[in-house]
Amino acid sequence: MTVKPKSTRELMGWLWRGYLRHYMPLLSLAIMFMLIEGGTVGGLSYMMQPMFDQVFVAGNTDALFWVALAFFVIFTLRGMASVGQKVILSKISQTSAAHLRKDMLARLIRQDPSFHQIHPPGFLIQRVQSDVMAINQVWQAVITGAGRDMAQLVAVIGVAISVDWIWTVIMLVGLPLLLVPISAIQRYVRKKASQARDLGASLAVRLDEIFHGMVPIKLNNLEDYQTKRFGDQTSTFVRAEVRASFGTASITGMIDIMAGLGVMSVVLYGGGEIISGEKTVGQFMTFFTAIGLAFDPMRRLAAISGTWQAAAAALERIKELMDAPILLHSPAKPLALPSGLPQIQLDAVTLRYGEAAVLNDLSLVAEAGKTTALVGASGAGKSTIFNLLTRLIDPQEGAVTVGGVAVKDLALDKLRNLFSVVTQEALLFDETLRENILLGQTDISDARLQEVLEAAHVADFLPKLTNGLDTLVGPRGSALSGGQRQRVVIARALLRDSPILLLDEATSALDAQSEKVVQQALDRLSGGRTTLVIAHRLSTIRNADKIIVMERGQVADQGSHDELLARGGIYADLYRLQFQDGKTLVDPVGVAAQIPTVTQDATIQPGWWRRFSRKVFG
Repeated sequence: MTVKPKSTRELMGWLWRGYLRHYMPLLSLAIMFMLIEGGTVGGLSYMMQPMFDQVFVAGNTDALFWVALAFFVIFTLRGMASVGQKVILSKISQTSAAHLRKDMLARLIRQDPSFHQIHPPGFLIQRVQSDVMAINQVWQAVITGAGRDMAQLVAVIGVAISVDWIWTVIMLVGLPLLLVPISAIQRYVRKKASQARDLGASLAVRLDEIFHGMVPIKLNNLEDYQTKRFGDQTSTFVRAEVRASFGTASITGMIDIMAGLGVMSVVLYGGGEIISGEKTVGQFMTFFTAIGLAFDPMRRLAAISGTWQAAAAALERIKELMDAPILLHSPAKPLALPSGLPQIQLDAVTLRYGEAAVLNDLSLVAEAGKTTALVGASGAGKSTIFNLLTRLIDPQEGAVTVGGVAVKDLALDKLRNLFSVVTQEALLFDETLRENILLGQTDISDARLQEVLEAAHVADFLPKLTNGLDTLVGPRGSALSGGQRQRVVIARALLRDSPILLLDEATSALDAQSEKVVQQALDRLSGGRTTLVIAHRLSTIRNADKIIVMERGQVADQGSHDELLARGGIYADLYRLQFQDGKTLVDPVGVAAQIPTVTQDATIQPGWWRRFSRKVFG
């Protein structure tokens, strides 16, 4: 992902306005402690002159106690101030990081499905976790540098100037020469840190893919292949991180070199003054103690400039995600929900993904309180209709209405409360069975919950679970069988008690016994609701009030099961293909289908198959 570099002022301004300014009182207290800590370092260097000149050289025993007491007071103040500022900064940094992570999740979770197709889970996890942590660490270093290190640097430089301003100028004269190379190194660090962040996100995506695809990896003997791919990506990531670290370390290294040059110059110039008696040993020790104590804050302040570039790369990506527009949102003035059982209608709906038309001037009606089935080849647009109804996507043309109200005119949360959805995936959260059914609802009575468990046939397998409803279902419900997962999802839908039911291949992945139990639960669930069913198993929709046959994003035919068979066409061909057995057509619900018998020879003739394929699959 290409990110346009933003200025330090812009990024810090965004971070400050959005998060850090809320902690201004605590931050002010922390800065006060930093100033005290930094000032005590200046006090330590200042005490060198009386200690050497009055105590060690002059032998003044009266001054010995007061000098020692002064050192004790300085170190005590420094220790207390250090503890205070570190605790306060820790609270601010952890709280603000948690605030930022929560805001990121709230923003990302409201993005439409097309956003999440572009940004895989591993990438987003890297942004929310690792990038926020990088920013958290750096801004704390920036605040510490601006407070404690700057105060310490000003204090010790002030002491050095009080001893001899010429020595101080000689000591620091080389620092301005570092501005140009440091600026170049900062750009290098930012570039390499940006690469490392992107590679880190790629590693997170790779791990997410591996752990979610563990079964196919084992079945296809891909352990070595996936390990090698991850190892190659890790090596590239390590190289980028090392190069970024090299750039950051180079800045502090140049500071040390220039400091060494300054010390050498001061010793050569000031040594003669000490030998001649113009300066005392105490003054010399005070100056060099002050300069020595200035090295650490100077190195830390220099390192911050490099470390900030690494954080800026992370902050740019976070800001880009937070600024990404949410395309699907509630209208400013939503309309009221339709009353009673709603009718579903699509009127001249056209939907394109790029240049490819998924739905093409599609119109259909699903009557209120009845069951409408959608059948057709894969890619005909059946699942897209579900996405339109729940506003996971909006069409380019046409209207989608529920109960006579356009879905785009309803508040998103109110609209989606109209639907209960059961799909073939039956994905569950890695939580307890109870939590997967309740989904955060706290006002459900035990009697109501038990009623739902029995209606969905969850009660049939519940005694077999170790902890009953408090049993953890595992990642994506892996601790349960496919049929058990489906029944849990049906229980969830029953508890939701929405007026519209959407069933998407709800029994397609089940064995015959599980399908029978799940189908019974679905029949109970669909009672008294407007139901829309997607099915490839035509046996499950024979009793639907209306069957809509879709082809290439349009309605090719519609009617009851018997009407469609009598007319022939795509539905009759699909039915014949599924249930023929030699020369005898088997009706899975026990009612003879009134359609022509197809001979075994006819089913394998190339010309017949080509005509059938063109008609059904295009």
